[in-house]
Amino acid sequence: MNVQHYLLKNEQATIAIGTELAKVIKQQNKGFVVYLYGDLGAGKTTLTRGFVRGMGHQGKVKSPTYTLVEPYDLENWQVYHFDLYRLADPEELEYMGIRDYFNDNCCSFIEWPEKGTGFIVNADLHINLAYSGEQREVELSAQTPWGEKILMLCATAFNKNNNK
Repeated sequence: MNVQHYLLKNEQATIAIGTELAKVIKQQNKGFVVYLYGDLGAGKTTLTRGFVRGMGHQGKVKSPTYTLVEPYDLENWQVYHFDLYRLADPEELEYMGIRDYFNDNCCSFIEWPEKGTGFIVNADLHINLAYSGEQREVELSAQTPWGEKILMLCATAFNKNNNK
C-alpha cells in the first residue's frame, strides 16, 4: 500500500494536510474513514481542524476527549471526530449507534481506534503524527483502494506545502 512521509514545520503545515484532504474528498464526493495515531499533543486535532474547516465549518473545532465524538453537520457532509481514549468497553459504541456514523457522505477521524476494535469499520487511511524536535512528522498510509486514490490525488499538494 501507498505510504507517504512529510515533515511538518509548524501548525499551519499540519492544518494544510487536513485542508488538502478536504479538497480531494469534496471533489470526489465520497466520504472516508481515518485512524489517527500519535502521542498527546502530536497534532491529531490540529490536522482534523484543517479538514473540518476545509469542508466548510466556520466555528471552533475542539478535541472530543470528554465527549467521545464531536459531530460537524455541514451542507452536504457529516464529519465526525472520535476520541476513543476514555472508552471503557468497545461495546459502548454499539449503544451509541456507531454504525450510523459511517456512510458515503460521512468523514470520520478516529483517535485511539484500537479501543474500538470489533465495533468500528476499517480505515481508508492511517495517519500517524510524531514529534520531531520542535516539528512533527506525519505518515499517511493507504489501507484501501479508496485510500490509495486519496493519497495519489493529494501527493502534489502535500509535496508543495511541505517545501514552503
